[in-house]
Amino acid sequence: MRLRNKPWAREKINAHPQFIIPEPSKVKGRWQEVFGNDNPIHIEVGSGKGQFVAGMAKQNPDVNYIGIELYESVIITALDRLIEADLPNVKLLNVDGSDLLDYFEKGEVGRVYLNFSDPWPKTRHAKRRLTYKSFLNLYETIMPEGGEVHFKTDNQGLFEYSLKSFSEYGMLLTFVSLDLHKSAFEGNVMTEYEEKFSLKGQRIYRSEARFKPAHIKSSNG
Repeated sequence: MRLRNKPWAREKINAHPQFIIPEPSKVKGRWQEVFGNDNPIHIEVGSGKGQFVAGMAKQNPDVNYIGIELYESVIITALDRLIEADLPNVKLLNVDGSDLLDYFEKGEVGRVYLNFSDPWPKTRHAKRRLTYKSFLNLYETIMPEGGEVHFKTDNQGLFEYSLKSFSEYGMLLTFVSLDLHKSAFEGNVMTEYEEKFSLKGQRIYRSEARFKPAHIKSSNG
């Protein structure tokens, strides 16, 4: 994906600290204070233009959402969505998703969403995939026992790889759909990419995987 340079993006981001948290490492372990309640916190790693995280926040006002997006030129579109909708249960982080341990304490995040992540199709790039075991370890570290990863993609190869990665890590697959939009799944909130791909007739794959408690993983392994 080619990103258009927007030199004014940083200034706009800095002007809205109520939506894009400027120094998230300083509120590590204190996210409930940031939101002003003790509702569960769900994060989306790679939130893009924010359609999904904003839609989920509207649909679930009793859940706090944090969208994580590395690119300034992309996150400002998500920022515009939040300014327009004025959603109190959404925050954004303009940071790298591989640094989650810098921003969240153990047990602070109840669920992780991965939507249409870069498939990194070459085998030598497998470690960059957001469902690679090192990333799964990051997610597990910031979640309580039984935390879940919800994953959507249009890429069959990445989906097959991810199911295998979840399984090999010792996670429990609780939902798998090979054609989400033709399934009975309710409450789906589409991303920008999902809308684009589905209009072209492409199949959307979705899965939910749960981390097993440590004592169960050790007894099985």
